[in-house]
Amino acid sequence: MTNPNQNPEQAISAASVWTRPRRAREHLTRERIVAEAIALLDSDGLEALTMRTLGSRLGAGATSLYRHVANRDELIELVVDEVYGEIEVPDQSHARAWRDAVAYCADSVRAMILRHPWTATLLGGVGLAYLGPNVLRLNEELLALFESGGFDVAEAELALSAVMSYIIGISITEAAWLSAIARSGLTEDQWITGLRPAIEHATENHPHLKASAEIHHRDPKQGREENFRYGLDRMLDGLEPRR
Repeated sequence: MTNPNQNPEQAISAASVWTRPRRAREHLTRERIVAEAIALLDSDGLEALTMRTLGSRLGAGATSLYRHVANRDELIELVVDEVYGEIEVPDQSHARAWRDAVAYCADSVRAMILRHPWTATLLGGVGLAYLGPNVLRLNEELLALFESGGFDVAEAELALSAVMSYIIGISITEAAWLSAIARSGLTEDQWITGLRPAIEHATENHPHLKASAEIHHRDPKQGREENFRYGLDRMLDGLEPRR
């Protein structure tokens, strides 16, 4: 419930880390906090990220972190925006074909998610719904890309949403798969080889699944690449006549 005595500006500022002014401190900065948080997430996963653990890694108490971020949710906003900054959108001045440019960006999004597999838990729920500078920059450049490709303003937003939903959806599934393998201590080839007898037994009375499983005896990395490219190509095929 809204506090009737609360200043409207205070109510807004509490909603997001991006709506509050930054504190200028010489030792512990927002940039250091975010960089260390990402390193912790990459090494130990989302569950390991606590304000206490992060403060310890930075040689500071959790109280010091709260001078820069109000809580863990705000910290998540910051780290998600930071990794979105790794996504590349081709410069329109290069006159790259629209389809090639979208594919290039799709590869960049997928690569970011696979570098930071903890995003699999976050991006499925938040998508691009942040106010951070990198997310805003990415949305702006992607909308410009779609508009330059021949979509009007309204359809550019719909087309972008559809394409990003596909890219994020398949990439977080792939990241979750690779994370499970990494926790086992096995390589992807070893993992699949170990599963193969159980798969063959389970699909024995399901001929379509059995045939599909036999196809997947190929190189698993190549299979993941082909799956990603097939879905992206079919989506872009569907969008092509709308330009």
